[in-house]
Amino acid sequence: MSSQDVTVVALLADPDAPTEIAQRMAGILPARLADKWGQGRRFDVEVVSEPFTTGTEDPPTLMRRILDRGSAESWDIVVALTDLPLHAHGRKLVVDLSHEHGLALLSLPPLGGLRLQTRAGRAVEEVVLSLAGPRATGAEGPPQGQPFLASFVGRLAPVHPGQVGEEETADLRYVVSGPRGYLRVLLGMVRANRPWRLVPGLSKALAAALATGAAATVNSTIWSLATSLSTPRLVIATVGSVALMIGWLIVDAQLWHRSAEVSREARQRARLYNASTVMTVGIGVLVCYLGLIVINLVWALFILNDQAFASTTRTPLNATEYLTLSWFVASVATVGGALGSGLESDEAIRAAAYSKREQERRRMLQDDGGDQLVT
Repeated sequence: MSSQDVTVVALLADPDAPTEIAQRMAGILPARLADKWGQGRRFDVEVVSEPFTTGTEDPPTLMRRILDRGSAESWDIVVALTDLPLHAHGRKLVVDLSHEHGLALLSLPPLGGLRLQTRAGRAVEEVVLSLAGPRATGAEGPPQGQPFLASFVGRLAPVHPGQVGEEETADLRYVVSGPRGYLRVLLGMVRANRPWRLVPGLSKALAAALATGAAATVNSTIWSLATSLSTPRLVIATVGSVALMIGWLIVDAQLWHRSAEVSREARQRARLYNASTVMTVGIGVLVCYLGLIVINLVWALFILNDQAFASTTRTPLNATEYLTLSWFVASVATVGGALGSGLESDEAIRAAAYSKREQERRRMLQDDGGDQLVT
């Protein structure tokens, strides 16, 4: 310890989202830790942002890196945060702890996609309280930390203890498994990718979609089609145009991964990554689609002449027709946006679709040949 009544805690965070989460929790964490610990102990929390996961996603390797990094500083406890999904012995890792060295490695995706800041704060709080107890001196593990971590596991079910190798730095591991665990990791990966950033990241595609929508709104053939289509057909047009946009972006930017490895774990990992890609791009495209409906509606209210519309379609231009036309034009514009996305560079699309750590991970896997991109 730095002193008898002060414990220095370092939050070693990957850049981007993990650093933002660590910085937000650093302001309230000392008071919460002191309140729970009692006995007059004070906790000082430092945030260090650096890419400690660069080049690997192997938990034992990362724990050794954290140990080396902490040994060079006067920290008592080091909690490392990353938004990469990590795997250990075929399970999805939540957290690795070393009570002997005062270290922890926390993977954020298994915490889920909702209330991530709150869940991450609680997880770090419980981990620090566990590590701040008397250090384990034998090979049997850390009995002092179990009361704290029991509540951690209870709040984040289906989290449960996982297998730890004899030569690993960690002495305690928690993982998730099963359908609930898979869904939680998947949502966490999508949350880490921040799919809403896809909208401003596809400037050329959006420009093409807006131009297509503006032209289609004043096209008499589009008026006739919109008024003649039933609701089920409008839904089919929506699904088809959105699916086309999603598929085009994934194929054109080479976002789909195929595992060259034959192991079951490698195939599962590839499915997880690809599912997160589809969901990330899908959410981004849906946000674009809803935005196009609104923009098309405003444009139609401004530009359309009700007499010209009625003479062409034999239908009065009322609120229902405005909404129907805007809806159908959004589908047409989305197809135009898919074609316009071909003008975007692959790197621009990847930067919009993935977090920085995920971009680096995919580049590393591609370079290593373990995963391949569909071309």
